Amino acid sequence: MRGALGSLAGAGIVAAAVTGAGLVVIDRTNLPAFTTSNMAQALTTLLQVAALLVVTAGVLLLRRDVRSRGGRLLSWAGLSAFATVTLAVPLSATRLYLFGISVDQEFRTQFLTRMTATAGLHDMNYADLPSYYPAGWFWVGGRLADLLDMPGWEFYKPYAIGSLAVAIVVAAALWSRLIRADLAVMIATAQAAIVLAYGSPEAYGAIVAVLIPPVMVLAWSGLRASLRPGARRRTGWAAVIATGVFLGVSACMYTLYTAFAAFAVVLMALAAAVATAYRHAHAAGRDASTGGPGTAAIPLWRRMLAPAALRTSVSPLVRLAAAGVVAGLIALIVWAPYLVRMLDHPTVDSTAMHYLPESGALLPLPMFNVSLLGALTLLGLLWTVLKFRSSVRAQALGIAVAAIYLWTLLSMAWTVLGSTLLSFRLEPVLLLLLGAAGVFAVVDIARWTVARARLYQPAAVAAVRARRTRTVITVLGIVAAIMFAQNIPHVLQTEISVAYSDTDGYGERADRYPPGAAAYFDEVDAAIMDRVDTPRDDTVVLTTDFPFLSYYPYLGFQAITSHYANPLGDFAARTDAIKQWSRADSSAELISELDSVPWRPPQAFIMRSSADGYTLRLSADVYPNDPNVKVFTVTFPRALFDSPEFTTTEIGPFTVIVRK
Repeated sequence: MRGALGSLAGAGIVAAAVTGAGLVVIDRTNLPAFTTSNMAQALTTLLQVAALLVVTAGVLLLRRDVRSRGGRLLSWAGLSAFATVTLAVPLSATRLYLFGISVDQEFRTQFLTRMTATAGLHDMNYADLPSYYPAGWFWVGGRLADLLDMPGWEFYKPYAIGSLAVAIVVAAALWSRLIRADLAVMIATAQAAIVLAYGSPEAYGAIVAVLIPPVMVLAWSGLRASLRPGARRRTGWAAVIATGVFLGVSACMYTLYTAFAAFAVVLMALAAAVATAYRHAHAAGRDASTGGPGTAAIPLWRRMLAPAALRTSVSPLVRLAAAGVVAGLIALIVWAPYLVRMLDHPTVDSTAMHYLPESGALLPLPMFNVSLLGALTLLGLLWTVLKFRSSVRAQALGIAVAAIYLWTLLSMAWTVLGSTLLSFRLEPVLLLLLGAAGVFAVVDIARWTVARARLYQPAAVAAVRARRTRTVITVLGIVAAIMFAQNIPHVLQTEISVAYSDTDGYGERADRYPPGAAAYFDEVDAAIMDRVDTPRDDTVVLTTDFPFLSYYPYLGFQAITSHYANPLGDFAARTDAIKQWSRADSSAELISELDSVPWRPPQAFIMRSSADGYTLRLSADVYPNDPNVKVFTVTFPRALFDSPEFTTTEIGPFTVIVRK
């Protein structure tokens, strides 16, 4: 256990050091925007090739000696460098991360900005509420940003890239505790490429997803330990505790992936329990047929339900419960404030699961896509099926893949109850699981090919042919990795383009085109701060120009949509209150209604001007429609703010109204 922890910690330290140094160097370059020149793509490919060659050198050293420290260091450094250059070079000319400040990145950036301004687990938007979304990744990032004296939004990009690199290298170190070290690096390299291409926009989820495949193997090893003949009672308990630790930490980071991982582990425990009962019942039947105490005439299924068989099947369930206790205790670090507050709230209504895109209505079948990844996942599926009876790894990955498809079917059925299980978000995990199995398949095929090259040949000739065959396979593997890696920026082309076209917190667009309305945010911020006597992170603002809340740590009176809103924040009731305010007959009535709401009222309003007054664009949940959000406009007559109670300032496209 101590050696495993030391290995994981060492991997994380190496990755952090390499990534930190790489980000500093890349940040000092002066490359043109990725969207306007091919220079960044050329440098990305060059550095990817260099990083993959370093990884290859590490693999070759580990193949010669599995305990080679140089091999481990080279592989860890190469993997972290690969992750860094793949994302950092295409984004080198922008301060924003993938998807800029648009789509879901808007509320994620707001969360990191909030955690930079406060050390408490407060809600990303609403005042006086604990966080509903797991704050672990954002809290750590916020504390680091505060330590480095950087705005949270600006720290988002290096933090996302750095945490991804660390998670990828830690996954490699974890794989090396489960399988041969050189094979572990090869799998980690494939998984790094997959998660960077298909999971990196949601960095805080990707760092959990990339660890799920090795954790599934770890969990199955621990749960089925009692199945092994002659196994001791303590065998496998370290793996069980480690699984619980992973589930607990992931619960502090990303709820959906944690729920899926827990679901898969439960299926594993049930499978282990059934297998244990089957083995006992089968042995009892065999004893009966040879004159032992068993009764061969009793059907197998009844022998499996016999008390003696059931007693033997308890062990995997006990191990499952132990992992659950460990996970629950760790998860409470982040979840306790919300759960305690929920006890005092009479109703909790969340629409977080109200989303059903087309991809959520279909079973994901990536293995039938005509691509390199499609071929790899197809090989992974075939390998899992063929090896399921004899390989612990195939069993673990196979159960996890089956869990994804079962989760997807349950999500489809759940639509009848008015919600979903967001199964479409598990596709990156499916790719990682089948990708890992695909690497095992490729290695087995390579071994078979080398063995065939030796057949019917004299010893000297066989050795030469085997060496040449291994060289050809190695070269093909490197070329395939480069082919996939250099295409990652194209897979992320939309996400990268938005990072260059969005206006950042300093009012600049990285592609050098004229900035958007966010260029006026610094003036808006100054207008508010000049007229309120509370700090930014304790000042409530009503606005639907939400990038303002992503760049400045103000509290929002209303959230972006109900799907990202804290269920304790009463999103629908707040929307009704805003609509009611807009229908007030006078300033006095508006002020009275502002003071009568059960929440802290807004101290400032940031709205847009129209011919009819000041407007806000609000949203409502319209699930099961796709899109699942309806946007509508609420207009406040100008006369409502014609009072000494309010000061009004026109700034660019915004009207800033501050209540004295």
